[in-house]
Amino acid sequence: MEANNQKYNHVDSDARIRDILNSAETFEEVDEIPQRSRLTFSNGFYANCTALFIDIRESSSLPSKHTRPVTGKIYRAYLSECVAVINSAPSCREVFINGDCVSGILNTPYKPGIDEAFSLAAKLNSATDILNWRLEKKGYSQIRCGIGLAYGRALMLKAGYSGSGINDVIWMGDVVNEASNLCHQGNKGCRSVIQVSQTVEQNLNASHKAFLTAVHDGLRISHYECNVVNTEMNDWLKEEKEKSARAAIGLLGLARQTYPQTLLGSTPGGLGGLLSIR
Repeated sequence: MEANNQKYNHVDSDARIRDILNSAETFEEVDEIPQRSRLTFSNGFYANCTALFIDIRESSSLPSKHTRPVTGKIYRAYLSECVAVINSAPSCREVFINGDCVSGILNTPYKPGIDEAFSLAAKLNSATDILNWRLEKKGYSQIRCGIGLAYGRALMLKAGYSGSGINDVIWMGDVVNEASNLCHQGNKGCRSVIQVSQTVEQNLNASHKAFLTAVHDGLRISHYECNVVNTEMNDWLKEEKEKSARAAIGLLGLARQTYPQTLLGSTPGGLGGLLSIR
């Protein structure tokens, strides 16, 4: 939300606080996410939804490894494609960016919608693989991400400064907190990239359930995990890597025909370094 710097007055502030606390707010129970236009500063909706979170592991170390312009490029590329993937889902209703965390709220009143959300997590995982390949080719540090997916009911509210034009839709509830917590567990220690709540697992089709492994908290199952990827994106990346390797080999062969073998790599910064295959 962009600021507009309206003057603050504590007396007006107190009046707004009393108006909000004394209002007869209504929170309607609904099966799916309503249109934003139905929200006011005095209502809200409890809706079924799926929350999807992704963030970078150990992101605080990036500035110490790269210059600020390079760090900015890494963040911008990562955020760009995470938003692009989540926003592409027909069920997506909201996308949020908070630091290096990108999250989405998906309208999933029926089981097929939860399968779509699971597929979206796989696409995010593959998008990260594509980004990491491009980072590697530039000589930049690769990133590791965790992804969390949960299903449940959330409270949808319009919040902000009434009359200022500064407001946004916020989502509150266990489903949001659970997806965020699962995301923080992803790709840490021995945990897989994608962490999935029990409710999501219960509503997935059989083929998607087959990818999941139970995570135990003592004797009970706390949630599930996997490292599934999107096959189309994965196959494309594999083909692009092979093309790149063939092109590098071709350039190396051409250089060997053009220059004597004894000269290749014989001087610092010479052709040997430039044509090395990653």
